[in-house]
Amino acid sequence: MSQTPDHRRIRGPIAWMRDHGVAANLLMLCLILGGLWSSTLITKEVFPRFTLENVNVSVSYPGATPEEVEQSLLLAMESAVQDVEGTDKITATAREGSGSLSIELQDGIETMRAYQDIQQAIDGLTTLPDAAEAPRYSLSGHSRSVIELMLHGDTDALTLRDVGERLRSELLSGDGITKVELSGIRDRQVQVTLDQTALRRYGLDHGDLATRIGNEALNLAGGSLDTRDGEYMVRYEARREGAADFARLPVMSTQDGSVIRLGDIATIKDGFADSDSEVLYDGQPAIGLDIYQVGDQTPTELSAVTRALLPALRASLPEGLSLSVADDDSEIYQDRLELLLKNAWLGLALVLVLLGLFLEARLAFWVTLGIPTAFLGSLLFLPLMDVSINMISMFAFIIALGIVVDDAIIVGENIHAHRERGASPREAAILGAREIAVPLAFAILSNIVAFLPLLFLPGFLGLIFGIIPMVVICIFALSWIEAVFILPAHLSHASRAPNRLLAPLDRLRRRVQGSLDRFTQGPFRSLLERSLDYRGLTVALAMAMLVLALGWLGSGRLGFTLMPRVESHQAGVTANLPAGSPITDDRALRNQLLAALKRVEQRDDGPVLAASSATIDADSLSVVAFLDTEVDDNWSTGQLSRAWREEVGHPTGADTLLFESDVGGPGSGAGLTIRLSAADSASLEKAAKRVAERLADYQPLSDIDSGLENGKRELRLSLTATGRALGLDGSDLASQLRGPLQGATALKQQQGRNEVEVKVLLPESDRTSLAQLEGLSVLTPDGVEVPLSRVAQIITDTAASTITRINGRRVIDVTANATPPTAVNQVITSLEEEVFPQLRADIPGLNIGFGGRQQETSDNLKSLQTSLLFTLAALYLLLAIPFRSYLQPLLVMAAIPFGLIGAVIGHLLMGYGLSVISLLGMLALSGIVINDALVLIDTANRHRRAGQDPRSAVTAAALRRLRPILLTTLTTFFGLAPMIFETSRQARFMIPMAISIGFGILFATLILLLLVPSLYLLIEDARRTLGMPRRTEADEHDTDDHSAQSPDGETPYLESP
Repeated sequence: MSQTPDHRRIRGPIAWMRDHGVAANLLMLCLILGGLWSSTLITKEVFPRFTLENVNVSVSYPGATPEEVEQSLLLAMESAVQDVEGTDKITATAREGSGSLSIELQDGIETMRAYQDIQQAIDGLTTLPDAAEAPRYSLSGHSRSVIELMLHGDTDALTLRDVGERLRSELLSGDGITKVELSGIRDRQVQVTLDQTALRRYGLDHGDLATRIGNEALNLAGGSLDTRDGEYMVRYEARREGAADFARLPVMSTQDGSVIRLGDIATIKDGFADSDSEVLYDGQPAIGLDIYQVGDQTPTELSAVTRALLPALRASLPEGLSLSVADDDSEIYQDRLELLLKNAWLGLALVLVLLGLFLEARLAFWVTLGIPTAFLGSLLFLPLMDVSINMISMFAFIIALGIVVDDAIIVGENIHAHRERGASPREAAILGAREIAVPLAFAILSNIVAFLPLLFLPGFLGLIFGIIPMVVICIFALSWIEAVFILPAHLSHASRAPNRLLAPLDRLRRRVQGSLDRFTQGPFRSLLERSLDYRGLTVALAMAMLVLALGWLGSGRLGFTLMPRVESHQAGVTANLPAGSPITDDRALRNQLLAALKRVEQRDDGPVLAASSATIDADSLSVVAFLDTEVDDNWSTGQLSRAWREEVGHPTGADTLLFESDVGGPGSGAGLTIRLSAADSASLEKAAKRVAERLADYQPLSDIDSGLENGKRELRLSLTATGRALGLDGSDLASQLRGPLQGATALKQQQGRNEVEVKVLLPESDRTSLAQLEGLSVLTPDGVEVPLSRVAQIITDTAASTITRINGRRVIDVTANATPPTAVNQVITSLEEEVFPQLRADIPGLNIGFGGRQQETSDNLKSLQTSLLFTLAALYLLLAIPFRSYLQPLLVMAAIPFGLIGAVIGHLLMGYGLSVISLLGMLALSGIVINDALVLIDTANRHRRAGQDPRSAVTAAALRRLRPILLTTLTTFFGLAPMIFETSRQARFMIPMAISIGFGILFATLILLLLVPSLYLLIEDARRTLGMPRRTEADEHDTDDHSAQSPDGETPYLESP
């Protein structure tokens, strides 16, 4: 008969904590109260703050064509940046009048050092054109704009700007608002216009007049004067603020000494720089006021402060102006917080009910209490890792909800088993916790290892999802401390005396427990015995299921995308017009789109819209419709987008149209991006046209864009023989035309918080036709004025509107969308087999690849492949140490691929396609699914060490561990179930990860209860067949102090010293 250990021999930290219950209670209170206190201080934001490892460089080159920008700016800048250490990818874009570089840095490079090196390399260039402005540098990052207000009404732009500036000041004067920026505004400008006749009359040109204004309209210090009366500062003051001031500015004198002022020879007005851009909100001209979160401000507080100020701000508006809330990200934050709390309470309730059905009510309560203890305790440590409370970290808490209770269940169930076998409360608490402490520690470490790869994802996903492992690792570590040190102290004081209030629940628990015992010893034992009898067939069937799941994945029927395409509350359409189209064409197309939207809204069963906005930016136009989220039975944005597309049809004037139902949501953007590059522009354009034509043959594809834009018309000048005979050269000609056509900047000065440019230019009416251009006067070196048509030949041509280069090669992206989105994979397979080989053969030097979502998917899959190998290797090492075996870790890890079966079934049942988010869940599942297998094999080993044969040992282990395995599996699934079955838009982005973990652990557990015992016996069969002796290290381990047997004669788990 086995002997129970002497109380005096039971020592160690677990026994100490049990004997000093005050310490355990204080530790728990510190975690709970400290977490509550920290929750009031921790930063709260909608999205996590981050800085992308991207350096952006932009240069303005007024009047230059994209080809000129490429040749004069980008080539030299690319060459300079390529020599900077740490650059990975250089994307250059040339547009009319400007060029930009986006430099992606290699992982691990110090961002600020690379930023400074890039700045130094470009600033050191001496070949950039004099007319180009100084380069501007910035780092890519995520702004924390929380709420956007729109000021709109039928008024002029100047009034909107002035009222917007006043509203900004009033918002900043209130408590709780620190940063407000205006958007959709144009640069302020004082315009000085005079025609050619006035210029000739006074012997001036635009450059001369601009120089005179710049030299006169300023304040300058002239030094100081010391006198007997004291010191005087000497200053010249002639600064001007507005058009009226500049009109009085003296610019020249006549021979009789009369002063000629600027207003005498020119028309001066306050206005804005020329721009083909407009913003409408609800059909009215508008500007935006973006309110940003700064420091420890929270989104909800910022929104509340702003909304409290709105009544007073609206009351102060001039007649005809309105102030509307266009977007409020705090609502997203609040929705996600409410989602977390709702799912947390539902999950806690489900876990508590489930535990109450299998364990004593008190035990169930203390086990469940481990969840808030670990959650709140983590809030003490997350700020030390610079983790805030945001949408991603809140999702990490939801993911951890079902997993974190497993630790307490394993310990609590083991303590409960000792109590059922007659041990005293103290013995049961200490022995139950000691037996499981080391295996549980390795199980926790395996969970941590499974989530670590999320820290090393590349690019944007890495910055976002890197928060999840920080949160779950902190929670897992605290849950182990709570389960091993705090829980036993509480359970050891639990009374066995019946409680009248809990008597009905106890009777129900006993019935459930009796049913489970009968199931364990009846159907399950029979099925287990049959599986072990035909263990080869059992393994073969499991492998067949795995092959079937992998085959289904490989067929592409489930589909795969980078991110789940989640509908937002906005539906939008983006249109591109021919390059150089007048703004009247943009307005006409905008009105067509808005009219079509109005017709959809006016349908009998039409959607309820909150507002609409329209933005014109040169040759690009976007219209966005905002659904009213307060209406329960409103249309989805997918419905609205489809109906809108039908109403619009094929509008005149648009080169391309792109309808989107996920504007601003995760996974937005073109569904398919094919990236082409070639040795010359003609080959590149030819390839783009052919790819677009072939894409049109695929029925699932729509919104096909060849990436080719009709080039903007340009006039190319060349000197005639007459012009050269008159002494002119190309530089003279270009410089004399730049003033009349582009204008000459006199000065830039700060007025309040705005920079105001003073510009001298021809009246708009004098620069609207070719005839006026031909009639412009050109001054020869001899001072003779001649018309442009006499000294220059004018040729009409076209120029590319945009040029994109990646790592020194011109590229064109051909894009399309697919319905359903998962059909993209089948299209790609067809293109690679049928289309791309022929294109490469027909166009030598053509490179075909993928960009956009496909490139990001490829980069992340490569990272996940590496992470998978690392995870498997780390898991093997963690299992090999406690098992002291090279083979048994592989036996435990055999459970990992079978989690894939459950994940695939879960996605099919829930109607989701696979995404990188799904794969991240599967990767995390690999660490979770082995926990039950680990404890099962460890139990079988203990029975072997007690002298049982392999079959009896593994059978007893499976029967003994059935209850805790079912408990941990069901609590994990039911803890995630509220998220899995969540229907809100805010949750759909993260649901695939919850599906992978929840369904994966559910199905993997059902399989491993039969598969692992069968594999265990197959290994023993192989040992006997090969004549291999069984390792004796574990047997030798039984000779030390850890060989003490538990009251039922079982040998304890691997114990801590």
